[in-house]
Amino acid sequence: MSISLRKTIQKDSFEEAINTALALKENFKKRAEHVDREGVFPHENFQDLKNHNFLSLTIPKEYGGKGLNLLEFLTIQEHLAEGDAPTALSLGWHLGTLLEAAENRHWSGNSFADLSRKVVEHKALINLAQTERATGSPSRGGMPTTSAVKKADGWLINGSKAFTSMAEALDFSVITATISGTNHKGFFLVNHQEKGVFVKETWDSISMRGTKSDDLLLKDVYVPQENLLVIEDGKNSIPKGWYLQVPAVYLGIAKAARNYAIAFASEYSPNTLSGPISDVPEVRRKIGKIELELFQARTILHAVAEKWVNHPEQRQNLATELAAVKHSVTNSANRVVDLAMRIVGARSLSVQNPLQRHFRDVRAGLHNPPTDDAIVYSLADAALK
Repeated sequence: MSISLRKTIQKDSFEEAINTALALKENFKKRAEHVDREGVFPHENFQDLKNHNFLSLTIPKEYGGKGLNLLEFLTIQEHLAEGDAPTALSLGWHLGTLLEAAENRHWSGNSFADLSRKVVEHKALINLAQTERATGSPSRGGMPTTSAVKKADGWLINGSKAFTSMAEALDFSVITATISGTNHKGFFLVNHQEKGVFVKETWDSISMRGTKSDDLLLKDVYVPQENLLVIEDGKNSIPKGWYLQVPAVYLGIAKAARNYAIAFASEYSPNTLSGPISDVPEVRRKIGKIELELFQARTILHAVAEKWVNHPEQRQNLATELAAVKHSVTNSANRVVDLAMRIVGARSLSVQNPLQRHFRDVRAGLHNPPTDDAIVYSLADAALK
């Protein structure tokens, strides 16, 4: 197959995915208020995603997926997040985990091929479960308290994971555990049908309620030997480019808030004015600031994602840039939602108004790892080397 034909096929796959994402966005938007109000997992949204083969977007074509790259994946995330941010963020953990494995091919044996087949053929849903209450964010470098003890033909896993998005709907988790007798961290593929896997409902957040990020409990869970995917010793770890899905989702929230505010400003005309409030200079100034924030956020996000895709030889050195993007975009997204609410006024605080949901959801981006302080210090460390 010629290079030009391969690029044409890839472009067609991406354009098809974009068109589907735009349609799904509208469906998700109709369900978003219910998902948020009731604090339930968006099962209908995920059934739509499965029906349109979105769970395999980042799986390589050789394994039956669409083979989308990082930038294409992020673009999809932005669109879906405009409709329902918890759905997009949750999907992103699944797709990002698969994208990392597709890029690095670092899982043991045939593990990636086998899991890809389960996703493509059976619509299996996965997530990366790392965070623990005792150690906090894995970005801080703590070793997991979850343990993996070697047995004759596999491993016995004990521990718990916090903030496990989609916990109730997952088929598999890639969990981190300290390998007994070592200082190494292992990544293990856990089948949620195995005895000893439990979900404890703990998610009571006012943000991203639909992610249902409950606790995952692991009690004497047996894992076959081949399900030890990777052993990490802290050396030569590759930055996770796919974590850019986090700022991409919050950018999508900001775009949704922007669209609502502009529509409101263009239509709302109090009897004190001869036209809509979009004619008022201060409202126009706020809209201009929104546009500037979005332009800057989108530009930096896409620029670093393009560098990741087009220059794989530089990925090892992109950690600080990836972190800077997360900081810049999530903070810009928060400022955009704030400006949108200032344009709409007190109406934006109504439970019936989507802006109050966007406000609560976008705040979560400030707490997704890495956090702002860790990012700023890492940038200083890089500059002072």
